[in-house]
Amino acid sequence: MAPVKEARIDLKPEDTAQMRAKLLDWYRRHLRDLPWRRTRDPYAIWVSEIMLQQTRVAAVVERYEQFLKNFPTVVALAHAAEADVLALWSGLGYYRRARMMHKAAKTVVEQFGGVMPASAAALRDLPGIGVYTSAAIASIAYGEPVAVVDGNVERVVQRLAGWGSESREGQAELNRKIADYATRLLDPTAPGDFNQAMMELGATMCLPKAPLCLACPLREHCKTQGEHPAPTRARMRSETAAYALVIRSQARYREILLEQRSEAETVMPGMWELPALADKEFDERHQRMAVRHAIMQVNYYVRIRTAFEDDAELLALPSGQHKWIRLRDVLGLPLTGLARKVLLRADIPELAAVPPMLPARASAG
Repeated sequence: MAPVKEARIDLKPEDTAQMRAKLLDWYRRHLRDLPWRRTRDPYAIWVSEIMLQQTRVAAVVERYEQFLKNFPTVVALAHAAEADVLALWSGLGYYRRARMMHKAAKTVVEQFGGVMPASAAALRDLPGIGVYTSAAIASIAYGEPVAVVDGNVERVVQRLAGWGSESREGQAELNRKIADYATRLLDPTAPGDFNQAMMELGATMCLPKAPLCLACPLREHCKTQGEHPAPTRARMRSETAAYALVIRSQARYREILLEQRSEAETVMPGMWELPALADKEFDERHQRMAVRHAIMQVNYYVRIRTAFEDDAELLALPSGQHKWIRLRDVLGLPLTGLARKVLLRADIPELAAVPPMLPARASAG
């Protein structure tokens, strides 16, 4: 089934009015109580929108509140050290988002006196803020009548309009038509709530698989009422990895051996991780744990073994490229998501006593 050819689809005024009213009524009665929906602060909304990109809502909620506790204003974020920003981002993945947000905060302070721009067009001039994010901030915080189109909204619009294709050909034209439809459907009297309602409908009812059509407030206006033809996603590939958990005791504290990724790395530059093992295969008697970890299109099966200070030959890199970090400081480092996952599962007493999201300057030995 190919995308429709006409540039626009007819939206009758009476149908548009009904759809707006039904969707807003449904949203105000059924919206999830999420912390970023309790504010109209453009900075707080910006933080939530950046965190929610490519990340599950459940994973964002706690991190969002901790982030704002540590950096309550755009000025506080601008003046923070990048390492502290990345430490609070650890585990959310796609760390370029945090770096770009930090850079944009500096721009807001330097060029706008610490006040977030009040229009979608002006917001798009900030690093890391594109069409979607700028529309979300401008409509929710400032009431600008600009439509938000994310993956959830795309799906809702395609089903309402009866558009679908199993091919990616003509995707640019389809995206343009989706944006046009969303713009004309938008309720200009309540753009923030309406945009959130469209996203909420896609996230909770108009699901990619097995949509809940019988309970949908827009069911009678939908030309699909079910799943629509869509291109298949690339399959995840599987890989294995192995890392060492190396802890030593000093006179008054214990330390862990970590490796910092080079700033020249294209993935997670500057982040701290466990040292990799030279040989992924080792006797199961030495295995501390095994975890699953997904990064982009790769599912990793990761084995962790306990090693000791004099086991340098087990590691993939020379000992001179690793550093000893006090365990009480380690959660304040910008750790890779995998490293944080392993450390929090390793039943290490020093880590159980530390609030896991609060940045603290780490001491490297």
